Amino acid sequence: MFRLTFKRVIKKASVEEYSCIPYILALFSCLTYSWYGFPAVSYGWENLTVCTISSLGVLFESTFISIYVWFAPRGKKKQVMLMASLILAVFGMTVFFSSFLIHNHHIRKVFVGSIGLVSSISMYGSPLVATKQVIRTKSVEFMPVYLSLFTFLTSLTWMAYGVLGRDPFIAVRT
Repeated sequence: MFRLTFKRVIKKASVEEYSCIPYILALFSCLTYSWYGFPAVSYGWENLTVCTISSLGVLFESTFISIYVWFAPRGKKKQVMLMASLILAVFGMTVFFSSFLIHNHHIRKVFVGSIGLVSSISMYGSPLVATKQVIRTKSVEFMPVYLSLFTFLTSLTWMAYGVLGRDPFIAVRT
């Protein structure tokens, strides 16, 4: 899904009209759920799978954002770097507050899980950013169809995992 978009970006050496917002929001979601799965938040390694998969997502999303920044014009680069910095700052504050200010393990899990839910809602709604472009240009050329499809499939998988593991923050992540 992402690979097709970035293969085109690399081949044309241009981000064209693609938006980086879905990738930045996906990075935030992956960062948050990596922290959620970490033993400091979850009980022991009960969410090792969540931590591992989300950490891999951080690697992929960081790579995609780096490619985007490399091929973006100067104005878009600044915008992407500002948004990415904001997301990293919010994530840093989440880690700080949950590590040093919340001493009850259950409340820490609820706090980080709630931020994770907000990040997931943002991430899963982010392909709608392309809708503005579709309406403006009357063309679906830059509509991330694969992103939308695989986002839907991923959300179904996480819902099943959360229901089976009885973890509402993972099940509702969809």
